[in-house]
Amino acid sequence: MSPEQLRSLLISRIRDVADYPKPGVTFKDITPLLADPLAFTALTDALANRCAEYGATKIVGLEARGFILGAPVAVRAGVGFVPARKAGKLPGPTLGQNYALEYGAAEIEIHADALSAGDRVLVVDDVLATGGTAEASVELVRRAGAQVAGVCVLLELGFLGGRERLAPVLGAVPLDALVRV
Repeated sequence: MSPEQLRSLLISRIRDVADYPKPGVTFKDITPLLADPLAFTALTDALANRCAEYGATKIVGLEARGFILGAPVAVRAGVGFVPARKAGKLPGPTLGQNYALEYGAAEIEIHADALSAGDRVLVVDDVLATGGTAEASVELVRRAGAQVAGVCVLLELGFLGGRERLAPVLGAVPLDALVRV
């Protein structure tokens, strides 16, 4: 499947939901894509191919839809999967990273022993919006001693400036969005 065919398939399975979660916001709902085995398989294959291209040894999936996308990618690529969760959701010792939200702050965590110095990590999420969670995940992976091999998302909302926010943090690390709007 060509990149344009893939993009067309994926975008055709993403539903716009007006005024959700609040008035004026158009939510990009990926559940129709997940329900379509052809589209979900194409997405999983495309992300697994990126994993191989970048020589990743682990996938870090961001809560919550990054879990849904990242876990089958890890299985397909034959690499480990590490969930990056909201603070307080993982048992045992964790490593956390704070980040700014539009109205406040949040924190994501991984298990303290989930990554090691030899790991090359592909960060996977569904949407890149303002870039705060992605930036925090990149910092967290580096603080854990691993190398960031790349960041891959299904959908980038270009008008929110996430790519620009991530550029100084990523440097030469690739940022891939399968669909950009």
